[in-house]
Amino acid sequence: MFSRIGVRNSHLRHRRATAATSNDAKGNDRGNDRGNDRGNNRSTDRTIVRYSSTMAFRWQQIGTESQGALFDDHQLVERHIGRGEFRGLEFLHVNAKTILNRVPAASRMPFEWTINPYRGCSHACTYCFARPTHAYLDLDTGEGFDRQIVVKINAVERAGAELTRSTRERASIAFGTNTDPYQRCEGKYHLMRGLLRVLIDTRTPFSILTKSTLVLRDLDLLTTAASFMAVSVNFSIGTLDADVWRLTEPGTPHPQRRIEAVAKLNDAGIRCGILMAPILPGLSDSEASLRAVVEAGLDAGAVRLAASALYLHPVVRVHYLERLKGERPDVAIATDRLFGDRASQPSDVQRTLSARIRSLVDDGLRRRGQQGRQGRQGRQGRTVDTERFMDHEFGAAPPTAAPASNQLSLLDVG
Repeated sequence: MFSRIGVRNSHLRHRRATAATSNDAKGNDRGNDRGNDRGNNRSTDRTIVRYSSTMAFRWQQIGTESQGALFDDHQLVERHIGRGEFRGLEFLHVNAKTILNRVPAASRMPFEWTINPYRGCSHACTYCFARPTHAYLDLDTGEGFDRQIVVKINAVERAGAELTRSTRERASIAFGTNTDPYQRCEGKYHLMRGLLRVLIDTRTPFSILTKSTLVLRDLDLLTTAASFMAVSVNFSIGTLDADVWRLTEPGTPHPQRRIEAVAKLNDAGIRCGILMAPILPGLSDSEASLRAVVEAGLDAGAVRLAASALYLHPVVRVHYLERLKGERPDVAIATDRLFGDRASQPSDVQRTLSARIRSLVDDGLRRRGQQGRQGRQGRQGRTVDTERFMDHEFGAAPPTAAPASNQLSLLDVG
């Protein structure tokens, strides 16, 4: 039988004391990623839900990003219905059996360990690669993924225990490889703030991938961490076009707010770059659209610029095309034809896109007195470097989708 999941862990008891919300974080669009925590527990109604035996078995078997036990021998899931600024969302409180996930070496990802405190994402990106993970838990992969958020309420305690006893080398930990760690509910639960404190205490380097300006709330902790170990942040910004943003990323802060956040982080000494991921055929792949993001990123002082082509898992493809049909049926038809029976685009399309991005970045760097990797010094004596990167979340191709030679590259301009 299941036992009720406790919610009185020390981190949640003290979340008000650790909020320290930066004024910078208040620049978010209202209705998107607000950093305020108005109402705290008063913002939700609690309901204890007993799920079907089939669903319970699935929740016992599926791992965070690999097969294995996700939650303790479980489980009543404590269900909180969002109210106020969280109206329309449902939070499923669970106790994670483990929080550190080791990335298989065969994945070719540039990190070995990940932490994902949430599953599901209120950013509601129509192309999100992580949607199929909700199906593993017998949850809806469409609007259910956008509204039913699994909250690993013991994430901070698990991280502290696992990092303290671990004998592994302090390899960097990546956040944001599944769903956004700074999505709306982080303004309520403050799990990232607690996790950053654990990483600082254990001197564990880390990187963050996000679409949310709420990350600015934790600028004090990021600055502290960056003073003695490797810390980096990347913002996912695929377009600056307001119409494309509203159509494909309705729950995220406006892309211009994200550009401003990139500048603020770099001004504070936090190395911050931009991932143009994914590039959406017929929506954000025009020369003008790509150039706008590259130029804005360079103006904001981005130390890295990257891009990746759209990847559509069959589950995601149905959701993505259905959303396009309502407002851009022409793009929906063209995208369906482009992908055919594949999940990834033809390799020549990806190679062409890679060349276009490189050309735009090189042009922008030349006009700013910087150059590509030839051992030469750019502006302010910084060497410009190029390295491989592929964002396998936020709709971009997963690690095994295409040979490394076909992937778009990360241009380090810092």
